[in-house]
Amino acid sequence: MPLSTSAPPVDTTPHCDDLYPSRIAPEAEIIPRLDPIVYGDAESGPLSDEQLRRYAEDGFLVLPGFLPQADVAACAAELARLCECPQTLRLPEAILEPKGSELRSLFAIHEPRISPYFSEVAADARLAGMAMQILDDQVTVHQSRVNLKPGFAGQEFYWHSDFETWHVEDGMPRMRAVSCSVLLTENTPLNGPLMLIPKSHRYFVACVGETPDNHYQMSLRRQEYGVPEHHVLQSLYEQGGIREVSGPPGTVVLFDCNAMHGSNSNITPMPRSNLFFVYNSVSNGLVEPYCGKTPRPEYIAARERVAPLDVDWTSRLREPGRTA
Repeated sequence: MPLSTSAPPVDTTPHCDDLYPSRIAPEAEIIPRLDPIVYGDAESGPLSDEQLRRYAEDGFLVLPGFLPQADVAACAAELARLCECPQTLRLPEAILEPKGSELRSLFAIHEPRISPYFSEVAADARLAGMAMQILDDQVTVHQSRVNLKPGFAGQEFYWHSDFETWHVEDGMPRMRAVSCSVLLTENTPLNGPLMLIPKSHRYFVACVGETPDNHYQMSLRRQEYGVPEHHVLQSLYEQGGIREVSGPPGTVVLFDCNAMHGSNSNITPMPRSNLFFVYNSVSNGLVEPYCGKTPRPEYIAARERVAPLDVDWTSRLREPGRTA
């Protein structure tokens, strides 16, 4: 299935129309992207013209060692505190590995009720400022989480576009969101690092299969719907290849909401932990899910607690447990 490399047009259809239908046709489809990729410019934020160009071209940008090690150590200490707290595993936000009792993901970490510290990290100008520049708007946190891949036990995250799920199951109208991943541990080619298909963000992959009720209860542990067909992945791979994101702690990865990505299981002794903050444009608020199902819980897709982030451009992270 050949893919066009021409730039898709910008569409101005109202949000109430479903521009990206998925899980309704009997066969997979590849639909040209109808939204811009980069909304801002180099004058509106910290990223340079070249960095914005690379983000627009590939659908992601890797910034090795972006955060200083003192900040990384503080984030790691806060994560350890959460993981060692017996109450954490009893939270609905805590997702366990599909074949064990190890923590796979912890959602809503930006909410003060779970972590006042990670709430500050999400609003740190060094991270949120780049998202605001790319989206050319104020931002809210659509979703936050930490993905843990414990040694010997961390299972894979299969290939998917986040936007396909956020659109179908959460009602995110347009591709105006960016994910920010902060590596808290060494990510190597061996311990299940993030993998991306460059240029895949230029196309929307419409998947097959009707969305089950309460799909999130299964999909957060192992996704079966919203997963691209093999021949579609083959086509995307032939155009863009695969890039695995290795890097030291403190590396930051920005990637478009529609970039096709996944990661292998971790059968090494080396654990892998990454923070994720999904920044959504305030102009791209959620509507009713396009699949016609009940919206997913607030901790997975924020639709009520969506005040614009109060970004302090002079702030720096404090040590966990200390008041500002």
